[in-house]
Amino acid sequence: MEWIRAGRVEVDGRRILDPEARFPLSNPGIRIDGLDITASTRQVLLLHKPRGVLTTRRDEKGRATVYDLLPGSPWLAPVGRLDQASSGLLLFSNDPHWAQRLLDPDQHVAKTYHVQIRPPLSTDAVAQLAADSVLDGEPCLPMQIRELRCGGKTQWLEFVLQEGRNRQIRRLLAACDREVLRLIRVAVGNLPLGELRAGEWRWLRSDEEELLRQTPTPRDTHCLPPE
Repeated sequence: MEWIRAGRVEVDGRRILDPEARFPLSNPGIRIDGLDITASTRQVLLLHKPRGVLTTRRDEKGRATVYDLLPGSPWLAPVGRLDQASSGLLLFSNDPHWAQRLLDPDQHVAKTYHVQIRPPLSTDAVAQLAADSVLDGEPCLPMQIRELRCGGKTQWLEFVLQEGRNRQIRRLLAACDREVLRLIRVAVGNLPLGELRAGEWRWLRSDEEELLRQTPTPRDTHCLPPE
């Protein structure tokens, strides 16, 4: 979708500008930046997106975007999004077929987040949020939530989501009258953010792709930012 908005996608020689346009990804006439995507070797990049950076190619207001951190990678597109106030693991790829499979809700690729809130939620409230949440009149898929740390006025929670609704965690917590102070994506599937610092990136190794489809294991808490 980002490629389409940027005017970089052509199908059978016609530039596609409508993000809602539908066409089979198997179409051999798809070109991105004039290149045949079927002839390209898949590349996947992991970025530790910092807070305050937009997940878009360019911003009309001149605000910082993730592409300011990726010189030399002009036609890798983000696989999903992180909002401006969130940070953590963000994948990029030049293979829209692969990206679409990873984003397909039927694939149940879990994403793990560490979230700092104020004030804390009780144990019962956490359990209810995990088991019985509704957004836009539709029940959420079951999620896992556990407390990582509680510092009196604030609390760190771990969310493991099986779906990717727009600003899902922030909206659920706002409905509980809780303020989100930090929101960090720490894993996709069982692939961790690891030791990447904010603004750093690396290439995904071929042997790591299987981790993306594995059930996530609980993440270590030693990497939580200080209170």
